[in-house]
Amino acid sequence: MSESPHIFEATLENFQEKVMQASMETPVLVDVWADWCEPCKQLMPHLEKLATEYKGAFLLAKVNADEQQELSGHLGVRSLPTVILVKGGQAVDGFNGALPEGEIRKVLEKHVEAPAENPHDKANRLWEEGDLDGALMILVQMNQDDPQNIAVLIDLAQIKAELGDTDTAQQILDSLAPEDKMQSHAKQLAARLKFMKQAGELPPMAELEARLESNPKDCDALHQLALQHVLKDNNAEAMDLLIRLMQADSQYKDGIAKTTLVELFDKLGNNNPDVRAYRRKLYTLMH
Repeated sequence: MSESPHIFEATLENFQEKVMQASMETPVLVDVWADWCEPCKQLMPHLEKLATEYKGAFLLAKVNADEQQELSGHLGVRSLPTVILVKGGQAVDGFNGALPEGEIRKVLEKHVEAPAENPHDKANRLWEEGDLDGALMILVQMNQDDPQNIAVLIDLAQIKAELGDTDTAQQILDSLAPEDKMQSHAKQLAARLKFMKQAGELPPMAELEARLESNPKDCDALHQLALQHVLKDNNAEAMDLLIRLMQADSQYKDGIAKTTLVELFDKLGNNNPDVRAYRRKLYTLMH
């Protein structure tokens, strides 16, 4: 249960006061869920995040359908999750199923005034939602207003890279001071750009997989297929192939398997669980 003051458990006993009456002043989003419901577990973090972000512009009432069967019946719940927006003492909107965060925002925006959003936070949100062009517009404006903001510069370069403009991304990266290039996000971008530049030189994945099926120790195929997986963000698969390459020939191309693994660790960051696991495997191989 979240500790946010804007999120609470709704029951049959408190529903009239904490939902219906409270909605006369503040909209209340009612989330009917259950422990066994996987879509409920996917949806709940989005709802909790939004309730915290909106800072009391709406309240989130969580109804455990198993514990509150009578209340769920009164609400007309037929499937889980069911979300109902109550405003002015009436149900005014809602949805069923685990909607993505962007779609939930659209429901809220019709009835709830969103709080002012920090431009950088908004850019990152649009980025997460897949609106790269929208995020890019905000970051370009932020960069014009404050050209020395390194975090904005690095984000700008990352989006340029994702949009396929690797030349501009590299130019931005090259313009950073040496100490700024050592920031984790800058190192991740440098590694990603290096992998992206190699993409046009790689054979198709199906061809590489067929070669490995014929010869599991085909070093060229192991290396090239690992790079293909990196470009598709299949990072665990890429690291596994690089470990296999080290086992097949640790000196292949002057130890490129180890070099590529370290670059991939930089790209993903030390907090990534796959990085921690494969860093241990690399250490075992080297000792």
